[in-house]
Amino acid sequence: MTIHCFTSMTFSYLNRARVLGATLKKFHPDWTLWLCVTDIPPAEFPFDMANEPWDEVLYVTDLDIEDMESWLFRHDIVEACTAVKGPIIHRLIEMEKAEKVFYLDPDIAVFNPLDPLVDMLDESSILLTPHQLAPESGLQAIMDNEMGSLLHGTYNLGFTAIRNDEAGRHFAQWWSERCLDFCYDEKDRGLFVDQKWCDLVPALFDKVRIVRDPGYNVASWNLSHRTIDITADGQIMVNEHHPLRFYHFTKLGPIGDTMTRRYAGDNVEVYELWAWYKKCVAKATDSRIPEGYWFYGKYSNGKDIAKKHRVLYRQRRDLQEAFPNPFDASGYYQWLQAENEL
Repeated sequence: MTIHCFTSMTFSYLNRARVLGATLKKFHPDWTLWLCVTDIPPAEFPFDMANEPWDEVLYVTDLDIEDMESWLFRHDIVEACTAVKGPIIHRLIEMEKAEKVFYLDPDIAVFNPLDPLVDMLDESSILLTPHQLAPESGLQAIMDNEMGSLLHGTYNLGFTAIRNDEAGRHFAQWWSERCLDFCYDEKDRGLFVDQKWCDLVPALFDKVRIVRDPGYNVASWNLSHRTIDITADGQIMVNEHHPLRFYHFTKLGPIGDTMTRRYAGDNVEVYELWAWYKKCVAKATDSRIPEGYWFYGKYSNGKDIAKKHRVLYRQRRDLQEAFPNPFDASGYYQWLQAENEL
């Protein structure tokens, strides 16, 4: 059986992707692991896949996306890294002939084999994990978690998996098209990158399975109903009976710490997991990669690209036609200067 798994990142997230790759390799050395990069490495960083836990690298420029520079410019860093997920799944199915494809966010770590998910794909074609598996009761948790799901999507697309069958291919084609055309953080239009689209999946496609085992995709948004324990033999358990399969260490830093404290409470084992993860990320960090680096975050003259400039370009077909490569500062940037938009 050919199983392919990929993550999507820029080089500022390489440290996290290294932790994910290492934990995946520990349990699934037979899987083909893809590092999908919406970036170009810094000049001072000689990126070498031979030193990475991933088997293959796929750059955004390897994808057959029409008007690549224009398409990339229309997205900020989060939008771009999520927009490629649909096209990559479609590519792995169509070109690599993968029988099963898994996606995991780079800020996830795997703690036990994912074989139960592989088995689920024998019966189902699409796997999704909800942000929550139980109703909240307190006002703060309702606002943070349930209302957060209403705003950002019922299912967390830090994970998804599909089987290469008719239903899986149908989903992959649809999701790829939506990601290419409408992967924007525009909540006023009902959009939140790739994630909100998948609210429609159980209604639009057959053989969809909602994974309700609490050992998958543990994160701050569901800690109010998930307790972590570590047994005497070192096994990490969720709600006593479920092995922790993977933990989603979202928002590494002050925001992640605040939300974890809010919902982990006195569950000390959660903080031990975070301490372990922070050490792993620090060890995997290369000082030659500037903090927050993204090649596509700047014009050719080195000036930062403001989000409002991307949105303006996204909304106006005339600008897209006039400046097919808006990263070139001699074109769109000069127009913005002339229009006093900078």
